Amino acid sequence: MEVTFVKLGENEGKLTVNVVESDYADKVKEQLKEIGRKKEIPGFRKGHIDMAQLKKRFGKMVKSDVLNDVVYHAAIDWLRENKMDILGHPLPENVAEINLEDKDYTFNYEVAIAPELGIKFDKDVTLPFYNIAVADDMMEAQDKELRARNGKRETVQDYEERALVKGSLAELNEDGTVKEDGVKVEDAIVGPFVFKNEDEMKKFEGSKVGGKVVFNPWASCEGNEAELSSMLHIDRDKTADMRSNFEMTVAEILVNRPADHDQAFYDAVFGADTVHNEEEYNAKLREAIAQALQPNSANLFQRQTEEYLMERYGKMTLPERLIKKLIASDDKKMTEEEIDKAYADSIESIKWDIIENQAAREVKAEVTKEEVEALAKDIAAQQLRQYGMFELNDEILNMYMQNMMSDENSRRRLVRQAFIQQLFGKIHAAVTLDEKTVTLDEFRAIVDGLNKNNEPAEAAAE
Repeated sequence: MEVTFVKLGENEGKLTVNVVESDYADKVKEQLKEIGRKKEIPGFRKGHIDMAQLKKRFGKMVKSDVLNDVVYHAAIDWLRENKMDILGHPLPENVAEINLEDKDYTFNYEVAIAPELGIKFDKDVTLPFYNIAVADDMMEAQDKELRARNGKRETVQDYEERALVKGSLAELNEDGTVKEDGVKVEDAIVGPFVFKNEDEMKKFEGSKVGGKVVFNPWASCEGNEAELSSMLHIDRDKTADMRSNFEMTVAEILVNRPADHDQAFYDAVFGADTVHNEEEYNAKLREAIAQALQPNSANLFQRQTEEYLMERYGKMTLPERLIKKLIASDDKKMTEEEIDKAYADSIESIKWDIIENQAAREVKAEVTKEEVEALAKDIAAQQLRQYGMFELNDEILNMYMQNMMSDENSRRRLVRQAFIQQLFGKIHAAVTLDEKTVTLDEFRAIVDGLNKNNEPAEAAAE
């Protein structure tokens, strides 16, 4: 098989594949044998039809399929081996029925070539990077959360803010009496501080152990199926109609007492023998908050870098005719007007795909399976920490990671996220950074400015 390529203009080329009988004959024969072994053919016992009959009945169909497969893969392999940066896929130059009686064939493909942009990332390139200053109110908020997280739960007699209330629940009739055949929960746990409805939350104020509180569970969570099902121990499909008031008999009230700043607290937060006093604690806390803010800085760096790349390299020439042909090949029913509109709508994304691919090639961004799995475990750990699960072993994280990787859509998103992190991380390391430290409000103003600049013209004018 012979593959040749001729460049036709700046962004177009023609790929020619010359095929002789020996390039495909064995594959045709093998596929015919496979049909003979597996297919039920009237007049023949399964697996007992001769090659002459197979060729007569299926020869042309199989030859056509094999030719298409062999030639297309030869074209793709040549482009890959020669590191040809193309847009879309090779397009058959003339779509016409071939004469299957012939032995040798020539296939021609049109190829849309991505423009070579010459993207460079080195210390001559300067890009902005904004760090967020750790403010006193951030320190106070984080300290409060850590003290609450490491505090001790105590039983009290009177309701307090952010208390958990345990007891029994009983569904009421409209007149306030207990409904005989209504829903009853003996081991109910309610956290009024998470209620979505403030009026329902206030009903627990002043309550005591041994007392009763009448409230509306449906209103407390605004009909959220999951929350209502959990609170009342009922199936989700029964929650929509569960709008009755309930009486709660308070058996226990639990409050969380914040931890004191002592050695046990320091060890619990930062590990044994890491922090020994208030000064060291504040320094370590400030460092931890600064680190937690870095993803925001990285996201802004990504957006500003994207803008820099589009501004510098986005004025490229595209092979418009072939891109439109590619668009039309995906939907044969599209009109010329629809194709023109689809092309106009996709120009910016096509340009960005070219820039991103060449930027990735420049910094050698290539994601491994191990990196994707590590990201999945990190995401799983972050999600579980939101539910108070901080001590997680590898077995648990591996289970969550494998669940995420087993879903095709989830795996695709993870691969994309890992690639983006690596791409902009490598750009960050390669260029000169114009680093500035700004307040959170200043940082938000920069982000808002970017958002406003990226609004569609119609939306910005409203």
